Amino acid sequence: MRDRAEYARKGIARGRSVVVIQYADGILFVAPNPSKALHKISEIYDRIGFAAVGRYNEFESLRLAGIRYADINGYTYNRNDVTGRGLANLYAQQLGMIFTDSIKSLEVEIVVAEVGDSAEGDQIYRLTFDGSVFDEQGMAVIGGQSDAVAGRLKERYRPGLSLAEALDAALAALTEPGGERSPIGQLEVAVLDRTRAQRKFLRLAGPRLERLLAAGPPEAPEAPPAPAEPTLPEKGAPEVDTGPPTAPDGDIDTGSDS
Repeated sequence: MRDRAEYARKGIARGRSVVVIQYADGILFVAPNPSKALHKISEIYDRIGFAAVGRYNEFESLRLAGIRYADINGYTYNRNDVTGRGLANLYAQQLGMIFTDSIKSLEVEIVVAEVGDSAEGDQIYRLTFDGSVFDEQGMAVIGGQSDAVAGRLKERYRPGLSLAEALDAALAALTEPGGERSPIGQLEVAVLDRTRAQRKFLRLAGPRLERLLAAGPPEAPEAPPAPAEPTLPEKGAPEVDTGPPTAPDGDIDTGSDS
């Protein structure tokens, strides 16, 4: 078991990290991915998104199994019966069974996210190679140097971020200190937008992503200038004699009694 776990961890750490972060109107997915055809981020159902790292053929089979589960249950019962929690439980059972019974464990780590009608209804579940499920609050990081990326993300995250602010925070977290951010052509970005009707999943690419990156987070207002301090005379400077004080107009002191 220990050898299987170490083998899976090393395989997952070789990939690039994926960031999932909650913003004001939904959930944002960001992943460095130079491939145009092999996606790390996908849609599972109306309100449910999927992100994964590791071996592509292994997490792609999990994605397809999740889509079949969602389609069958939505058709048999009701579309509202397909939930992120149910899908996370399904993946946890499959991953745990494979880790326990198979010779080789899956080298994958996945996130299942569901957007709600409000921010309080959003759900983010992180699943590891052994079937463990973690209910994340506000954000999740998988793959690569996940601990370091999560630490940088926590410094920038706060509830109620705008989409541009959340994207800037995710890219800053994915960038090594002193390094350059991934070019726009090597980014895979998608959102679960609660303001959209029916299907909430939307990929951001091309001009739409360029405009979002150009907008960036709002600049902090400049602080007002500090008031100028009074100027004191320099030490040793000669004092200037201005003569006797002048009396008010119409009452001139002549130095004698009238």
